[in-house]
Amino acid sequence: MKYISIILYKSTLLKSGEHPIVLRITKDRVRKFISLNLSATPDQWNDEFSQFKKDKRINPDYEKSNAFISGQFLKAKDVIDEFDRNKIDWTLNQFEEAFLHRAKKGKVKPFFENHIQVLKNTGHIGNGKNYERALLILEIFDKKFDKRMFSEIDIKYVRDFDAFLQTPRESVFKYSNGTTRTIQRKGCCGNSRKGYMKQLRSILNLAIEAKEASRSTYPFGKGGFEVAKLEEETEKRYLPSDYLNKIKLARELSENLQFARLVFLFSYYCYGMSFVDMAHLTPDNIKRLENGQYIVYKRQKTQYSKKSKSISIKLTNELQAIIKELCSIQAPIENYLLPMVSRKGYTGETLYKHIHNRLGVINNDLDEMAKELGIGDINLTSYVSRHTMAMTLQNNGVKRELISQFLDHKDMKTTNIYLDSFANSEIDEAAKIL
Repeated sequence: MKYISIILYKSTLLKSGEHPIVLRITKDRVRKFISLNLSATPDQWNDEFSQFKKDKRINPDYEKSNAFISGQFLKAKDVIDEFDRNKIDWTLNQFEEAFLHRAKKGKVKPFFENHIQVLKNTGHIGNGKNYERALLILEIFDKKFDKRMFSEIDIKYVRDFDAFLQTPRESVFKYSNGTTRTIQRKGCCGNSRKGYMKQLRSILNLAIEAKEASRSTYPFGKGGFEVAKLEEETEKRYLPSDYLNKIKLARELSENLQFARLVFLFSYYCYGMSFVDMAHLTPDNIKRLENGQYIVYKRQKTQYSKKSKSISIKLTNELQAIIKELCSIQAPIENYLLPMVSRKGYTGETLYKHIHNRLGVINNDLDEMAKELGIGDINLTSYVSRHTMAMTLQNNGVKRELISQFLDHKDMKTTNIYLDSFANSEIDEAAKIL
């Protein structure tokens, strides 16, 4: 025997003086109660029809509440019908799990959180962090985001979100000792807004694919919010040749600054290899190919994409000398080629955080080194090596198609945007004519 009903649970009295309204499911004479997050007094409740009395004097919102109750009853019935169709001899706990999951269906936040967890479980830690930040800013923007259905994320919602992103705001941080700190934040730039919108758009697309959202209210695409128009050209910083030579020739540096210098040069000679990719290299990445030894690797950022290709870098004398010197300053641990990771046993998100903390230290040391070398007028970070490599190759007549391969760009359009921002020499020559 099995049946469902919705009742006013009079055995429990809430502080408000009301009783909770619950879904009661009975199977084989055993009952389970599931809260519907509604409550009422006996005067407001109609036991015969299992709903609020139709009287606005005692409950102005009875119509909305009764519609919700009817929906929950039908949802419970649908869960049981699905068990029966699949010939599942279900338990009350199985029913509760299926019912609560179905209650979440169509809600944005649970879908968002599930996607973040999938990304982390499959090794896409950085991408998962990006979606976490997008979810956080959405919750700051919309205090009711945990209740939002996909149907509510329409063009007006997205435009309001974009307006919010452009508005300066305060952030309050709470420390474990109870103290707080208020930080004034500027409005987001176009590229930051583009990032958040791309993540929201991706979630909507995935939800449509999973049949949890409909295209009828889809706010992006033709005639909708244009994410691409948010993009702004960012300043590309590269080192002039005389600054680069100062770094190459520098010797009288403290150990930590020397370590940072070597990291910068390793990235430069490896066509702008990122610090994250350096940190993940192992001796297995050294391959013997036709023309000698090479570092062969896939970028962590794109290694799981369908079109991901291996990058091969000739293991030159300069690179071998840098590897040897880095390892003399600090011995690599476990099976790493370079001493970027300094803690054993780290994996997954813990390893991701550790590497990014180490990168922060390296960038601080690079900034200090730049000041010592008299090149402090540029914000020197490990990423500047990538820009410097591209500019150096372009100035020496290397074809953009080849530079595009080194940068691991998907198409030449990206490379052209990247390199066009560097091309000042022709402009400077033209200025001499004036």
